[in-house]
Amino acid sequence: MENKSKDERSLVFSYLELRKVIGILGLALPFVLSLGALILFKTGIQSSISSYYHTGMRDVFVGILSAIGFFMFSYKGYERLDNIAGDLGCIFAVCVALFPTTPDGEVTSLARFIGYVHLTFATLFFLTLIYFSLFLFTKTDPNKTPSKRKMQRNKVYKACGYTMGICILLIAIYFFLPSGMTLFLIKCKPVYWLEALAILAFGISWFTKGEAILKDEF
Repeated sequence: MENKSKDERSLVFSYLELRKVIGILGLALPFVLSLGALILFKTGIQSSISSYYHTGMRDVFVGILSAIGFFMFSYKGYERLDNIAGDLGCIFAVCVALFPTTPDGEVTSLARFIGYVHLTFATLFFLTLIYFSLFLFTKTDPNKTPSKRKMQRNKVYKACGYTMGICILLIAIYFFLPSGMTLFLIKCKPVYWLEALAILAFGISWFTKGEAILKDEF
């Protein structure tokens, strides 16, 4: 029994650490890309997070997304749905990295098509992350009374999930705005800031799930 108990504690610890790592990668992504591009390549803020693929930070962008995908594939939850969501998240994250967004300026029809593929996988990736935050992370064992910290964490998960959803909705609205309005807004880099906020929300959600904050008290 003692050995089994140690194994179970080790497994739980591993899952918590895995969630923390995913959260840290999400939290780091916007800062690493923007600051790295500025310091190393004198490159300013791009039109979107994905646009850093077309800068000197391309390998970093691809590397972090691939790492997030790998860790999500390694993630095993309590139910089959958790595992399926993790596997899908992995596929979508890797595809976002492999199919670059459409570069700014004049582009070929092939580049534009690849950009649409990128946008599709990016949307599916965020929808998967929203599903994790709103429906999987908030689950509670029906045979147990949720602790005060669990209830607090659920509020964080919901806030992060809704934040991601609102950001994605606003980005979609932006793309359908009349060209005159987008020309006015484009200088403010709205897609970049909305994507950065959504990614930070994703990172906070997973970081919290790893009980790096609001950990249960025993």
